[in-house]
Amino acid sequence: MVEQLTLNQWVEGSSPSGVTKEELLFNYYINKLIILKMKKLNVVLIVLLSASIVLTGCKSLNNAAKGGLIGAGTGAAIGAGIGVLIGKDGKSAAVGAAIGTAVGTTAGVIIGKKMDKAAAETAAQVENAKVETIEDVNGLKAVKVTFDSGILFEFNKSVLNEPSKAALAKFADILIKNPTMDIAVLGHTDNVGSLEANKKVSLARAKVVADYLVANGAARTQMKTVEGRDYSMPVASNETVEGRAQNRRVEVYMYASEKMIEDAQKEATK
Repeated sequence: MVEQLTLNQWVEGSSPSGVTKEELLFNYYINKLIILKMKKLNVVLIVLLSASIVLTGCKSLNNAAKGGLIGAGTGAAIGAGIGVLIGKDGKSAAVGAAIGTAVGTTAGVIIGKKMDKAAAETAAQVENAKVETIEDVNGLKAVKVTFDSGILFEFNKSVLNEPSKAALAKFADILIKNPTMDIAVLGHTDNVGSLEANKKVSLARAKVVADYLVANGAARTQMKTVEGRDYSMPVASNETVEGRAQNRRVEVYMYASEKMIEDAQKEATK
């Protein structure tokens, strides 16, 4: 095992015999990373940074391939005993099953394929919805579906209008076909009005959307989180009319449940 050394020791020629420069450099920076981890909990692991660079450079990869790379990176991170900070854009909620273990490469690929399919179906069938793929807290692919509150509700109200009901009914069909995906429904507002008023309306809208999805066949047990986030998570500036319109929204997250992860891991070992 390589001892803890400094770069100066290598330069001065006092490193142990048989230790290559590459080994020394790796050891040096891992030690630095561990020290940083002790000082600050939210540290980005080198292996995840490397995965991020790969994914940025290989835009042609689909969610399945990305899921595999991320799954492998997370497994290495947990195996090293160092905490993981999943790359967030600051505009997505932290969602994911509490599994407490690593998800392997092949299982990540399997889950990635399921997310690919769910995202494609949602984009094709659900009108007036913005569909994106994100990473959950386990480093696995998840689907984020955003509905503009101006489309779903009248101003400052939480009663669904008729056109939005048709879109949500189609979305419920997709959830029915994916029973091992967990769901989070989050309501958001702009910053017009008091904090209490915005908390109330954002929660009411999240509940109405979740209830309507359940009424159209989605399982209540899938709804792991139904919350109002008021104006605490804006996606645009509240200083402009356009920005405030973007901030008034309901987000629905579809992510791998413990059952989906367990099934993927079993399939991966076949």
